[in-house]
Amino acid sequence: MSVLINVKNVTRIYRDTGGNPVYALKAVNLDIEEGEFISIIGPSGCGKTTLLRLIAGLDRPEEGTLSIDGQEIRGPSYERGYIFQQAALFPWATVYDNVALGLRARKIFSENKNRVQDFINMIGLDGFERAYPHEISGGMAQRVAIIRSLINEPKVLLLDEPLGALDAFKRIELQAQLIGMWKKTGATMVMVTHDVDEAIALSGRIVIMTPRPGRIVRIVKVRLNSAGNRNSDDFIALRRTILEELHLVISRPQPEYNI
Repeated sequence: MSVLINVKNVTRIYRDTGGNPVYALKAVNLDIEEGEFISIIGPSGCGKTTLLRLIAGLDRPEEGTLSIDGQEIRGPSYERGYIFQQAALFPWATVYDNVALGLRARKIFSENKNRVQDFINMIGLDGFERAYPHEISGGMAQRVAIIRSLINEPKVLLLDEPLGALDAFKRIELQAQLIGMWKKTGATMVMVTHDVDEAIALSGRIVIMTPRPGRIVRIVKVRLNSAGNRNSDDFIALRRTILEELHLVISRPQPEYNI
């Protein structure tokens, strides 16, 4: 596989209420291959979502560059879908119309309208086409949000804790569906999560970040015959490795910057 996303020496600085600089990310480097599913984990405030927003083109770094297919990312694009923790569906639109939204906006709905039903069928929501967001469950709404992005055939789907608001049973069910959608569409997926088991079950690689200023401290490759078997010795051993690394990351003294 070839590198699709390149993050090179990226630094992102915010300002606190007193106007003092706060480093969210510091000199981050990461290559993401085409068709890959990776997860980004780390303590709260380590810059995971900031990195996702930079890849999406929703934010710009102070230093460094981000590129996709060799082209610098300068703003949002339908080629990079973004999924939030909450489904963020339009409440006045039906399931069908929410899924079709991007196609209509790009004026390509007429030649793609059959795909809308195909995608709804893919996530098992046939029969709910005319339902409104308040009439379906949170898990169903999140599935709609995901296919609303995927139907636009993005090169990259960015997922910011997309399953964090669901109960444990629904979460595991939707994890399996997400893997199915990834395999079916071939999109490159980059997910932020706090759930180590979720990262292992879904990802080919897991990126571990340090507390602020966010840096990548380690990238763990997932080499399991069946990542879905969470009781296997290999799964448990990998979980232990990642948790130990996270414990070290959190307890390790962080460098101080005099600015």
